[in-house]
Amino acid sequence: MEDLTGRRTVVVTGASSGIGLAAAVDLARRGDRVVLVGRDPARLQSAGDRVREASGERPELFRADFAVLDDVRGLAERLRAAYDRIDVLVNNAGAIVLRPVTTVDGFELSMQANHLAPFLLSNLLRDRVGRMVVTASGAHRSGALDPDDLNASLRGYRPMRAYGTSKQANILFTAEAARRWPEVPAYSFHPGVVRTRFGADSRLVALGMRVLPFRSPERGAETLVWLANQDPARLVDGGYYFDRRPRRPLRKATDPRLAARLWAASAKAVGVGEDGA
Repeated sequence: MEDLTGRRTVVVTGASSGIGLAAAVDLARRGDRVVLVGRDPARLQSAGDRVREASGERPELFRADFAVLDDVRGLAERLRAAYDRIDVLVNNAGAIVLRPVTTVDGFELSMQANHLAPFLLSNLLRDRVGRMVVTASGAHRSGALDPDDLNASLRGYRPMRAYGTSKQANILFTAEAARRWPEVPAYSFHPGVVRTRFGADSRLVALGMRVLPFRSPERGAETLVWLANQDPARLVDGGYYFDRRPRRPLRKATDPRLAARLWAASAKAVGVGEDGA
């Protein structure tokens, strides 16, 4: 790995546990100033302790609930006030939602938490960000994205289909961001099937976590950290990666027309202009 870390500022969302926390620990050990974003104050505090124990320096902690877009707007304001430069923005926050839930903003929860909230945060921070890494998933192959109806998953709800749809959106958003924001290299990746708190309320998922060959969070975070560190000249801008290699996602997730439609629909949904203003 070509290590480009130094005294960079790296913001990691979904950093309270799982691959977000594992990546934050790794990056902090390499010398980066990591900034942890999470929803639960107690778990966020515990994550901060883990990073401090690993690196000797306590990270900054920012609480935000991505199920509430006003929380995301407030988070962006606080990050802008705190940092003139965010060298790497890691859009890692997300969830598998086991039952149909509509947020206070009127959107299906997995679509909002996994796509619309990071889309909004990225747009609000665009002029401060030097590089963007987005946690997608091979589960995007089970999705059925329709930019004209971002709440389509609420009808005949199936958790993995809703999750997969939001992951299609992650890949398309990353590719479109690379086209619209050439000054901000952007990459998405599949971490593998990782043993995390995802679906912790489901007995079936809990059983699978015990018997299937899931990856550790540290193993799942390896490609994230690699994408955060590599020279952009050696990477495919807007590309989708797995195990440190570019991979071709489902054909639908490579459609530039669909990506442009999703961007327009997302901008309208969260109340930003298509240029991010």
